[in-house]
Amino acid sequence: MREEYLVGGDCLEAITTLLQRVRNAHPTHGLYEAAEIQWWWSIPRSTDSVPQLFWFDDLGRPEAAVFVTDFGDGSSALYEDPTLVIVVMPGAQRQWVAQVVERGLAHVHQHGIGTVELEVDQADEVLREILFGHGFSNKGDGLVECWLDAELRPEISPLHDGYRLFSRHETMDLPHHMAEPRRPDVESRLLQTSLYRSDLDLVVLDGEYNVAGYGLFWYDPETATGVVEPMRTQDDHQQRGLARHILTTGLELLARAGAQRISIGFEPGNPASGPLYRSVGFQPHRQTDVFFRGLRA
Repeated sequence: MREEYLVGGDCLEAITTLLQRVRNAHPTHGLYEAAEIQWWWSIPRSTDSVPQLFWFDDLGRPEAAVFVTDFGDGSSALYEDPTLVIVVMPGAQRQWVAQVVERGLAHVHQHGIGTVELEVDQADEVLREILFGHGFSNKGDGLVECWLDAELRPEISPLHDGYRLFSRHETMDLPHHMAEPRRPDVESRLLQTSLYRSDLDLVVLDGEYNVAGYGLFWYDPETATGVVEPMRTQDDHQQRGLARHILTTGLELLARAGAQRISIGFEPGNPASGPLYRSVGFQPHRQTDVFFRGLRA
């Protein structure tokens, strides 16, 4: 294996390729889809300039990666809330996983990142054992990952009176519906990614063209996989079936685009997301825990 350090857009391209390779090798292995990492790109982060660690095989294909992402509010140049992502191809031997973890931890520490947390599959005994051996502790629940066979998608639910659904392709004369102080350049950043499609970027507007809710749907033609990330209904417009309409419309569009399987995740303590996703046919596949460690010098 050849180690290589990548930054910014080069890193995004390599992790996209690696995660597509993982998905093509196994229908559900791993915690991340390429589209999820591309969604993270919508916010500039202090870690964008950090060299991220990759391993490539003799054919130049990415085989593993360890990279860190700052999920702070972007107001500081320091690493506020660093999350570690560890990706290896399916079927990796324990010794190789241990090597990737050890090198990755040493690398982020060299860049002044003193603490990290990461999501770990509750069923991944190998990675959990390795992390405990490096002094990590289990903070508790992470996310529930769910999958839906696109052929089993429900019909599009009706839209509440007084609202209209649009794609971003149809609202280019308006500010992007996800633009906010934390994400001021969301559209230009999304357009830098390879998987974003404006026709799958959905928004519901009320009668005065205020944003009532939105959902971003991603289709990866390399893996025939769909991803829902993110979804939101504004507080003043909840309990009107808007999220269900956005979600069922997005699922239909993903299926028409060619998606065979569709992924979505939610926090287990969220009282709205889980019941909604299960009600349209998503089946829980895995639960993650959040592991945390302050790195030793």
